[in-house]
Amino acid sequence: MDAHDSPWQILLDALLLQAGFNSLVVTTGTALLGGAAGLVGVFALLRRRSLVADAMSHATLPGVAIAFLVATGLEVKGLSLPVLLFGAASSGVLGVLAIDAIVRFSRLREDAAIGIVLSVFFGAGVVLISWIQVNSSSSSAGIDHFLEGRAASMLPRDTIVMASLAVGVAVLIAAFRRTFALVCFDEPFARMTGWPTTMIDLSILMLMVVVTVAGLQAVGIVLIVALLIIPAVTARFWSDRLSNILVIAAIVGTTSGYAGTAISTAFPDLPTGAVIVLTATAIFLASLLLAPNRGVLGHALRRWRLRMRIESDHLLEAVAEHIAGDASEAPITPDIWRSLHRVRGWSPWFSQLVLLRLRRRGLATGRGTDTVVTMAGCRRGREVIRNHALWEQYLVTHADIAPNHVDWSVDQVEHVLSTELIRRLERDLNNASPYGDAPS
Repeated sequence: MDAHDSPWQILLDALLLQAGFNSLVVTTGTALLGGAAGLVGVFALLRRRSLVADAMSHATLPGVAIAFLVATGLEVKGLSLPVLLFGAASSGVLGVLAIDAIVRFSRLREDAAIGIVLSVFFGAGVVLISWIQVNSSSSSAGIDHFLEGRAASMLPRDTIVMASLAVGVAVLIAAFRRTFALVCFDEPFARMTGWPTTMIDLSILMLMVVVTVAGLQAVGIVLIVALLIIPAVTARFWSDRLSNILVIAAIVGTTSGYAGTAISTAFPDLPTGAVIVLTATAIFLASLLLAPNRGVLGHALRRWRLRMRIESDHLLEAVAEHIAGDASEAPITPDIWRSLHRVRGWSPWFSQLVLLRLRRRGLATGRGTDTVVTMAGCRRGREVIRNHALWEQYLVTHADIAPNHVDWSVDQVEHVLSTELIRRLERDLNNASPYGDAPS
């Protein structure tokens, strides 16, 4: 890679895994880490352990500092990654056990216990890191990088350790996902049928610890929880099936690690961990807006379509009320427009949108004052009137609601009754006794 290459050329090379050996190693490691974090994050989210993951990540800091001090005292290389990760894991497990002990043996709620453990452990870690930097030799340089991560300083052997942990977590998730899912979705049933729910729950927490520890050097203590939770939340927008959510979360996490590291390679002043998290956040925001079933735009579009359908039905209902018999066509008179504008609060531009919808569906023809409701439109208007009366009678007969209290609820429901439900209502009403009792 030429030093004079533009950042965009470097970014392209990094995305194509052609930016050099070090970039290849780091990108591979962070991508695997992101995928594993996404998988574990799904179960953390389902078990409502997001705040526990945050506390756990902060609780690893004193373990890193203590491991460094012990290794230095034993004349072992203090900045050895396996040593520091072992200390971080031990401290993270201790933090989880502390949360459980506080909840079990005191009257404090879990959120209070999480806040206590997070602040105390993280405060102790900051104090120890500061003391090490002031009082230790130059061998302590770089230990503070565990706070925010520094992927660029990772050596190939460090990446191998991180990638191995990530792959191991992914394999365990694939092997025991059904067991984890059982506890996440129906813990009382799992407990009654003899499953060791406590051990399974602790296994999920241990996987969270492993992913947290694996990502310390790449993403950092402060940001690793985001890599655990954001891919899982993003996947939830796209599917309701656990298997699909796991696959999507792994893809989002892998993409975040891969693209974030490539961007950091092209722009060296940007910290890799923060860029990875921001990349995951960008994917999350896109999913929040664009996901078809749970996204903001999709939800708004469905609400708009429902509103247009209901308002169109009101117009057809009003026309049907002004025609006699089985007329095949009927004009929309000025009186009908004035009534709808007054009662429904329509504006002139909204009226045109309703007419446009009716024309596109063949329910009306013509323009302006010459607009005529077609045979299909008249038929739909009579159906709405019939559904209105049918549901109103059902509420009075079967739900014991006073006739003067049913109009609002009828107005909300009459437009969305399915054909099968209408048949059931007709059958129930036809079989009802004269006293309004439900049919036997």
